[in-house]
Amino acid sequence: MPKLSQRVRDLRNSPIRALLERTQNPAITSFAGGLPAPDSFEDLVLPPAPTAMLQYGPTEGERDLRARLSEELEAIGLACPADRILVLSGSQQGIDLVAKLFVDAGTTVAIEAPAYLAALQVFGFFGAGFAPIDRADPAATFSAGQPALAYITPTFQNPTGHCWTAAERDALAAACDAGGVTLFEDDPYRDLVYDPCERRPVCARLKSASWIYQGSFSKTMAPGLRIGFLAASPDLFPHLVKLKQAADLHTNRISQWSVLQHLNDPNRAARLAGIVDRYRQKRDLFAASMSRHLTGLADWDVPSGGLFFWARLKGQVDTEALLEAALKRNVAFMPGDPFQPGAPPHAPAIRLNFSHASSEAADKGLAVIGELLAEAAKRAA
Repeated sequence: MPKLSQRVRDLRNSPIRALLERTQNPAITSFAGGLPAPDSFEDLVLPPAPTAMLQYGPTEGERDLRARLSEELEAIGLACPADRILVLSGSQQGIDLVAKLFVDAGTTVAIEAPAYLAALQVFGFFGAGFAPIDRADPAATFSAGQPALAYITPTFQNPTGHCWTAAERDALAAACDAGGVTLFEDDPYRDLVYDPCERRPVCARLKSASWIYQGSFSKTMAPGLRIGFLAASPDLFPHLVKLKQAADLHTNRISQWSVLQHLNDPNRAARLAGIVDRYRQKRDLFAASMSRHLTGLADWDVPSGGLFFWARLKGQVDTEALLEAALKRNVAFMPGDPFQPGAPPHAPAIRLNFSHASSEAADKGLAVIGELLAEAAKRAA
């Protein structure tokens, strides 16, 4: 047997990716992944890139794209020059680069609970331990054991859909400043907003702490392009560039060209508004179906944006067994445990994506979940 690294011995498959493989059957109604609706990019016309884009490019990303991204950040309240913006091969790469920059075995990362599953996997892969952030009193989290890094998705959080209030954002920024804790803010859903919600980045509220802010075009343009970006404070950016060089030299230039054309398209705002309107309608129909089929069996909040409902199940439900029973009836969802940074047991919950399935299929799928939960409740009585 080859002598693999100690780190690889603890490597596990992503439960979401494994579940997505099982849901390739078109007969399955899947609420499992965070997949955009297919019609959200059916109208996307990508002009051919110039042949110059076939040559190697700069590690940091295309100059014109970075300048355009700087303007975008300025518009949401985060001033960052183009020379501190790094174009990524998907925002997942940003998490990997930041983990390499900060995490050794035993490093503490402050994180939401529940939290984005892929971030838990990547930080855990490099040996991180986790300290759940108390949104009401983040300074208490830091005083309990100074983390090297705080990772958050404050706008339409994955998996809960929660949007942090202005007071919560201000409190976290103040705690990072006071404790000298670096803030890593992941913001892939901010443009998918259906109701009024505070969205000014937490990074824009910092006065002294180091920071990294990242965004993505997977949810509003097309996930197959694999384009994300990060911006960072001056002390961190050079290190992130070097780590990017070691990872893949530079991001796909043709995809970068396509994103730049999209950002400069005069019809971009109207296209995004159309996507948001369709998702708002899907969210509302999904919420109505949940009320029909899950009332008395679960509690949930209707998210103000993003792609997910977080259903908190009543009683002691085995969510893995629930998933297996649902799959036999061609319905898939994500159990809540993998999103938790601590060891089980946790309060039972499931994450439900509302963007991908048709509203008719979603209603039938939620009916199946409701029937299975009712049967479980009867057995437990």
